[in-house]
Amino acid sequence: MEFAPPLQQGILLRRYKRFLADVQLSDGSEITLHCPNTGSMRNCLYPGETVWFSTSNNPKRKYAHTWELMTTPNGGLIGIHSSQANALAEDAINKGIISELTGYDSLSREVKYGDENSRIDILLQAAQKPTCYIEVKSCTLLEDGQGYFPDAVSLRGQKHLRELIHMVSLGYRAVLLFVVQHSEITCVAPAAHIDPEYAKLLKIAVLAGVEVLAYRCEISPTEINLVHTCVVRT
Repeated sequence: MEFAPPLQQGILLRRYKRFLADVQLSDGSEITLHCPNTGSMRNCLYPGETVWFSTSNNPKRKYAHTWELMTTPNGGLIGIHSSQANALAEDAINKGIISELTGYDSLSREVKYGDENSRIDILLQAAQKPTCYIEVKSCTLLEDGQGYFPDAVSLRGQKHLRELIHMVSLGYRAVLLFVVQHSEITCVAPAAHIDPEYAKLLKIAVLAGVEVLAYRCEISPTEINLVHTCVVRT
């Protein structure tokens, strides 16, 4: 998926109020970006490092610029746009990149399901296959060489695991897909040190038959694509 129009770069000064970040441009001026990530962004904030942002020509937007990428001190890149994970997953499925999710006839997004008023991120259907419910999670937390999810206590994530367990009990296929938007992460595990309840539910989900997959993005200032399979430790 190409970034269009091309991204511009600046130096991160600070992130604040969850949805805002200030950056310094090459001419020394400062602008405020919209931050499309509601999470803690734990270990994703590196003041003084390069950020990449897109610009909208929509005159109704209060902040025309959107933070897209963060450069790590090691020269890696992190995808900041957490909601982009669903689009990345859909694109990879349509291209046949995620081998475990091939062979379906139709793909739908944001379909109501479950007992807890949820919407499934991706629903795959085929005449000769069980319907497949896929919850997509963006993973960006890297600690001591290990990728983790979530980066904060996630009641919503816990709910989604319960919903997937329920779908398996009804005879459907249920998949938890980690979209790794961090070029330095090659292995993903539940963050038991951050959200022990999520880690416990994930073990229960795996035992119940929920499949857990992880794929990592190739990231550059020109495009981002879900390409590489990752190890998952549950």
